[in-house]
This record gives sequence, C-alpha cells and structure tokens, in this order.
Amino acid sequence: MHEDFARNLRLLCSYYRSIAEVCRRLEVNRPQFNRYLSGRYRPSANTLRRFCDFFGVEEHEILLPSAQFERLVQVRPRRDEPNDAGAPELAHFSRLREIGTAGLDKYLGYYFETYMSMACPGKILRTLVCLLRDGERVCYRRTERLIEHPHEKPCHGVYLGMAHMLGDRIFLNDYESLTGLEMTQTILFPSFKNRVSRLTGLKLGASGSGERMPCCARVVYEYLGQTISVRSALRLCGLYASDDPRIDEATRSAVVNDIAPGEWHLRARF
Repeated sequence: MHEDFARNLRLLCSYYRSIAEVCRRLEVNRPQFNRYLSGRYRPSANTLRRFCDFFGVEEHEILLPSAQFERLVQVRPRRDEPNDAGAPELAHFSRLREIGTAGLDKYLGYYFETYMSMACPGKILRTLVCLLRDGERVCYRRTERLIEHPHEKPCHGVYLGMAHMLGDRIFLNDYESLTGLEMTQTILFPSFKNRVSRLTGLKLGASGSGERMPCCARVVYEYLGQTISVRSALRLCGLYASDDPRIDEATRSAVVNDIAPGEWHLRARF
C-alpha cells in the first residue's frame, strides 16, 4: 500500500474543482487515477514526474509522510491556481464578462471615432474602431493613423480593449498595445433604435504629448458596417482642422467641449 502518496495526491486534487478536471488536464484515465488515489498502485516514474510537474511539487516531496507534506503545501505558493486565489482581480473580470456582454451583438462592426485631439489642441482626431465577439467576450481594436510630416509615412497607434454593457451604458476600456504607455476609457449612450448609426459619449485618457495631461472629451462613434474596406477607412483617419468640411457639421458640433451655464462638469450629450 502507498497510503502517504495517496493522501498527498488527494490533498493536491482538493485544490481543484473536481477529480474529473484533474484527469482531463493531466490527460489520464479516470479509473487508473482512482487506483492511485486508493493507494493500491503507485504510478510509473514517468507518470509520477508528469504529476509532480502539473501540481508544482518535487518527486521526493509527494512521497513524504502526509502530515509533513500537508504543512509544506500550505505554505508554498502553487504554480497552478485553479481558483485564482493569487489573482483576485480575475474573479471580477469573469463577473464583468458574465453580466456585461448581453446586448452588445447589436453593436459589433466598424466605427469612425471622432473627438477633439488630446495631444494636438484645436484639432479633431478621427480613428477606426472595430468591435468583435471573441467567444464569451466582446473585444475591440482602435487604430490611430497620424501623419507628422507631409512626406513621411503615417504612423499607427493600436489600442486593444474590451467592451461591456452595464445598465444602459456601453463601457470601453483599452490600452495602447505598441508602447504600453496609455489607457483610455470611453462611455457611450446605446442606440435605442433598431439600426445603429451614431453613438455619443465621453472619452477619458492622457494626451500623447510630452506633458501627458489627463483629459476628457466628448466623442462620436459613426457606424460603418460589419464589412468594410479597412485600408480605405484608415485613409480617412487622422487629424483635421476644427472647421474642416470633411468633418460633417453634426459631428463637429457634437465633439465641442463646451460647458453650458448651470453645468458643473463636462457632460456627455445625446
């Protein structure tokens, strides 16, 4: 009998949701694994090494007296935390995914995002945003296209993020994936029509200029469709003068960051 080994193996399995999950992840036959748990059999040297690599223990440790092994496991951080005890934020993200993706399929597709540039005051910035479903999540990619000098190739900034719909607002959170120096949050009003055309809201971020000033700006999302010519759309992205006729009057008016009498904050507008 291999009673200490069996007790130690049962202890390691107790940190997982079920024996079935352990067998699945180890790719081991359940009846054979039950024999190890019963103490009637001990795995081969090769199988024992696989078990120890999976649970994050040494081969000599898993053969220790069970009381000694239990003390060792209790004080040692595990390399594979099935309950994510070492990363509590993951539980919150999982909860957000459960409650925040319903109703977003209506908004999947491409958008022009337009707002007053945070890095170039007085200029209007247009970017391309794509919302797509990835399994249970709704992710998005936001691409900036900027031309710093007329005869140089455009440079691109790529922001990757996730979308959630909580209550009656759409929340977009992303980070700049090339340098990792910036995060933004956008909150949009949803569309109460069957067909999505324009979404408005507020955008919070830090300017890309040297001062890195935190800024908030009104923003407009103009729906383009689920299938577009991305290259053609990107050619229309970039910086525009505030009176440029290529930005329609409704959009120019919607992104002005004025505060009306009686308003104490920069508020989104429909």
